[in-house]
Amino acid sequence: MSWLRRNFVVIAGLITLAFLVLPNLVVLVFSFNKPKGRFNYTWQEFSLDAWRDPCGVADLCGSLALSLQIAAWATLGATVLGVMVAFALVRYRFRARSTVSALIFLPMAMPEVVMAASLLTLFLNMGVQLGFWTVLIAHIMFCLSFVVTAVKARVMSMDPRLEQAAQDLYAGPVQTFLRVTLPIAAPGIAAGALLAFALSFDDFIITNFNAGSTVTFPMYVWGSAQRGTPVQINVIGTAMFAVAIVLVLAGMLIGNRRKKRAR
Repeated sequence: MSWLRRNFVVIAGLITLAFLVLPNLVVLVFSFNKPKGRFNYTWQEFSLDAWRDPCGVADLCGSLALSLQIAAWATLGATVLGVMVAFALVRYRFRARSTVSALIFLPMAMPEVVMAASLLTLFLNMGVQLGFWTVLIAHIMFCLSFVVTAVKARVMSMDPRLEQAAQDLYAGPVQTFLRVTLPIAAPGIAAGALLAFALSFDDFIITNFNAGSTVTFPMYVWGSAQRGTPVQINVIGTAMFAVAIVLVLAGMLIGNRRKKRAR
């Protein structure tokens, strides 16, 4: 019992990690399955057919490319706007500052179905045709709050004396921002951008309300689940999970190298 009490936190962490990783392992295993029917829910036999031809199902790679395109543009738009909003909320004093801050965080607390219905009502009242652009605008709007949160936390922790020292050394405003402020805020900006990309790529509810005839990858997966799930979906899911792991490991290695150089 004493050993269990000493290692309880470690054991609980490992159990939680296993619980989070287990669905991804199931997806990985069934990406090598060769089902006999339309649904890839029961293991039949080992096969590499789906890995050899991941785009063998009609419109699968097209929906994936569309989701990646929307996620990339939504990340760019939300990051640019989010950085400006975060700096404005931290560095400047203006009327209704607290109100603006509360409105920025409101989409994070609001149920997605409410936001999706609100955006759909807005687009219909404005006479905007649903499609790629309505999905992109909707994704930028709900990703903006997460970028602002990440960047604002980083900017608030910055030491203003570093920027003052750069100004004392005759650095101009642009030079100070590019060489001092931006490198310090870069981890928060990168974290917000990665979070925005993941949320945009994964979103289904808001996209389903405002997509019209546009079919993204999550919508394709949902539609396939109704008529038969191809193994290629597991292949793409496994590949995306592997890419995410590689990015996380690369970020950790870069961070460790910078810490060693700082020492």
